Amino acid sequence: MTDLALGRTAADRDRLLRLLQNYGVYLGVAVLLLVNIAFTPHFLSGENFRTQAVQVAPVLVVALGMALAIGSEGVDLSVGSVMALSTSLVSLYLGYGMWVALVVALLGGMVVGLANGSLVAFIGVQPIVATLALMVAGRGIALVLLPQLKDVRDPTMASLGSGDLLGIPYLVLIAAALALLVAFVVRRTTFGRQLLAIGDSRPAALLAGLPVRRVLIIVYVVCGALAALAGVLATARLSASDPTSLGNLMELSAITAVVVGGTPLSGGRVRIGGTVAGAVLIQLLTATLIKHDLPPSWTQIAQAVVIVLAVYAARERGKR
Repeated sequence: MTDLALGRTAADRDRLLRLLQNYGVYLGVAVLLLVNIAFTPHFLSGENFRTQAVQVAPVLVVALGMALAIGSEGVDLSVGSVMALSTSLVSLYLGYGMWVALVVALLGGMVVGLANGSLVAFIGVQPIVATLALMVAGRGIALVLLPQLKDVRDPTMASLGSGDLLGIPYLVLIAAALALLVAFVVRRTTFGRQLLAIGDSRPAALLAGLPVRRVLIIVYVVCGALAALAGVLATARLSASDPTSLGNLMELSAITAVVVGGTPLSGGRVRIGGTVAGAVLIQLLTATLIKHDLPPSWTQIAQAVVIVLAVYAARERGKR
């Protein structure tokens, strides 16, 4: 009877951990919503929800690229620096028109992603080391191109940052469309299946004849492009280019959103729906602390605690 009881206890614990990993992020979002509804004045106003949605959009765009990198058993620490590089390029080329500036910014992010992917795929550098080098270099280049904050005065950029379609901000529509696109790619395409196979076991993927190097390069190029796009969106929202602070610690927010959303750091799995919820969770957590007059440093501490708990839950589940 004792062994049976212990077996049931272990099974119940395993089931609870599985539920927490798969659905804990949604529970966290629901709890934060209820706490804010109860204790935060004017939280239910339409303007507040619009603000929260607009602020989470760049985080989500970066997190989508990060989810692909982590799904391939990698990581990209350069995403914040790519955002800074992107805002510098936008400021420099905006005189030629917003679309030219957008293309140049995306190309800049893709070049950084190509460098990251080449180091990982061809030279065999660990992703954390390769992207750490580009994290330092990217922000340095951004500051060389634009040493200080600069106002962005362009009607098209202003419309992108503050405009809407049927009441839904453009930034939110772009982020939602990208989430659907990435989810489709991961679940329904050959590339998505190859990415997950590589993340699950790179040696096995090589033995199976999968184009491992090509897939890894594409993953990091896409991650760089999405980070650059997030930089453009943030620049449009703020109506200013500030390579000193834009994207600062964005890699932490993106990794937290992905891991809390159920994508394991060990690779082989990508949960886009969970990543979306994770980004919303991070934004709600930040907004809650700010609205209750807690310093920004508490947000970083809270994010660290959340990601440690998420990794612990994944580790415990992996043991079983």
